[in-house]
Amino acid sequence: MLNLTYEYKANPTPEQIQIIEHTLTVCRQVWNYALRERKDWLNSRKCQINACSLESEYIIPADAPYPNYAQQCKTLTKAKTLFPELATVNAQALQQVLKRLEAAFVDMKRKGMGFPRFKNRYRMRSFVYPQLGKGQLLRGNQIKLPQLGWLEYVKSREIPEGFVVKQARIVRKASGYFVQLSLLSDVSVPDVPPHGYPVGIDLGLDKFVATSNGLVIDRPRFLNSLHRKLLAKRGEAQLLQRRLKHKKKGSNNRHKLNRKIARLHQRISDTRKDWHFKLAHRLCDDSGMIFIEDIDF
Repeated sequence: MLNLTYEYKANPTPEQIQIIEHTLTVCRQVWNYALRERKDWLNSRKCQINACSLESEYIIPADAPYPNYAQQCKTLTKAKTLFPELATVNAQALQQVLKRLEAAFVDMKRKGMGFPRFKNRYRMRSFVYPQLGKGQLLRGNQIKLPQLGWLEYVKSREIPEGFVVKQARIVRKASGYFVQLSLLSDVSVPDVPPHGYPVGIDLGLDKFVATSNGLVIDRPRFLNSLHRKLLAKRGEAQLLQRRLKHKKKGSNNRHKLNRKIARLHQRISDTRKDWHFKLAHRLCDDSGMIFIEDIDF
């Protein structure tokens, strides 16, 4: 099995934008409610039963099960009768939100990551359609998605022959909306025997990459250089974040400034990604085999 993920710039209609924003809002509400439910259950088990404060502790019955993924999926199904707004969003997309929350708690325990955070309207930026149904899904530069219908996108590259679209993720970024397609092909990838000119690569802290044939590549530090280059022209260097803390939460001025900061960081991210891909192509074109030290970075 071979999996690929292709990202395309989406061109949704105003009606589709409204559906996307509504879906993101409901997904954010489901995430926050499920996270609060888990947090309350954990807080109720922190102290001894004879030492809990009735005023500062949230009391949950001792026989109440832990609200895991399966338990919260059942609760979500029952909640649709009490909150009709949940029924306006694809059911599988909401289940994927609970699955992401479950993965966040697993990573917290196994990988030592931080406690999952509540999300405001800026932090919930994507949702997933795990199944796209049967029938024709692709038509020219359009893809058929649940509830959205035929979504137009910029077809920057063709989908490889033999691959099937299994999932689709809608992502909201500072520059617009993107659709990420998960492609699957039922092929076996054979092991390629070693051949060609060998090159060894060593990753460093001061230098980004040093190769065995004497090539040393400096670390670009896009965040520092682009931040000064883009903002110093208007005399706003290092002032955006400082100005943000003085804006009233929920105001339009704070929203506009947040979008400006997001566009800046996306440009830095896109520049870094473009540099990484060009460097990878350069190394692959100049060598037949690439060896790297086996280190858990």
